[in-house]
Amino acid sequence: MLNLKTRQIPGVAGDVMQFPPPANTKRMETALRVGFVASFPPRQCGIATFTQDVLTSVEATSRLPSVVVAVNDRPNGYQYGNRVRLQIDRNDKGSYAAAATAMARSGVDVINVQHEYGLFGGTWGEYLLGFYNHARQPIVTTLHSVIPNPEPKLRRVTRALADASAQVVVLSRAATDILAREYGILRNKIQLIPHGIPTINQPAQSHVTAKTKLGFDGRTVLSTFGLISPNKGIEYAIRALPAIVREQPDVLYLIIGQTHPGVIAHNGEAYRMSLQELVMDLGVRSNVAFVDNYVTLPQLTDYLLATDVYVIPYLNPTQIVSGTLAYAMGSGKAIVSTPFIHASEVLADGNGALVPFRDSGAMSTAISKLLADPVAKQRMEARAFAASRNWIWPVVANQYIGMFEEVVRRDVSIAFF
Repeated sequence: MLNLKTRQIPGVAGDVMQFPPPANTKRMETALRVGFVASFPPRQCGIATFTQDVLTSVEATSRLPSVVVAVNDRPNGYQYGNRVRLQIDRNDKGSYAAAATAMARSGVDVINVQHEYGLFGGTWGEYLLGFYNHARQPIVTTLHSVIPNPEPKLRRVTRALADASAQVVVLSRAATDILAREYGILRNKIQLIPHGIPTINQPAQSHVTAKTKLGFDGRTVLSTFGLISPNKGIEYAIRALPAIVREQPDVLYLIIGQTHPGVIAHNGEAYRMSLQELVMDLGVRSNVAFVDNYVTLPQLTDYLLATDVYVIPYLNPTQIVSGTLAYAMGSGKAIVSTPFIHASEVLADGNGALVPFRDSGAMSTAISKLLADPVAKQRMEARAFAASRNWIWPVVANQYIGMFEEVVRRDVSIAFF
């Protein structure tokens, strides 16, 4: 067990931080200790889940426990586990610099910021720059959003983050092009590491078993999962159902996930209620089920394995990455999606079917076509599964570790120059 020392850090929410003594420069030759800056469970958001997954995978490779600086969206934070050693108040500008100062004495070799613009305080998350300006370890920034045609302030903040980073990670090829072309970030500073996914073996053989386990025997299952918000476009998938049901009366569309906390804070459950009303108005009540839970990974895996066609009706054409899309491909699913950036990239060449935005008719046609042609559906499933094999977490973790080792080597070389 590591001998931890406790220090008080004034001005930071959750101001007790525990770390071992500083690392010596030789330790990087055998193992790295990584500090993550991000949201973290039990906070319910996609970045929190992603950070937990990449941390767990990196730990399995690095052989040393990682630590987390958790970014909170509420004053009292969350009841975190022992991985979280410090909490930053999103809207407290001073807490970012204080956290970086603490990390400088922490024994962490490299810092990975899991970045999403809405996660950090200030315009376009500019408060995060206070952390970068006071950090002493090299920082790797993983950009979960890359926004095309940036307004000047967005471009300046993003460029400043990239300039202060040893490396920038993106999760799609298109993101590299946008950063280089529209933000002026050098391509050799950008590295593509795909969105990680769980390792699922032989999903086709588990399909019937999962249906039975969930009580969906005799049903043709469509599904969409994730935190529910209006930009998911679920109403267009619901409007596609009547035409599908006429040909396939046993269809059941699962809408899996709670409403996004940010949506609840501003509008309550108005969007979910509008979806439920639409289901009633269209007469498809027996063909839709709302799974209003924040599901665990084992539960989600069962739902995906039980799915016949996965549906992604998202409305944002510039969405650069989708974890739900990656998970569905990793589960060997036939996918019908709108052509946002990430979907257009990974569903090409027969890996899935793309339909126009806000076009319920095209969506119902594409889904019905797959359900009516099992051979074509199986071919699509096999292609999606094969295309995602390099996305499983052990492979992704090895890419992160290799990059962390490289940036630490570069940092040490510069320090001794």
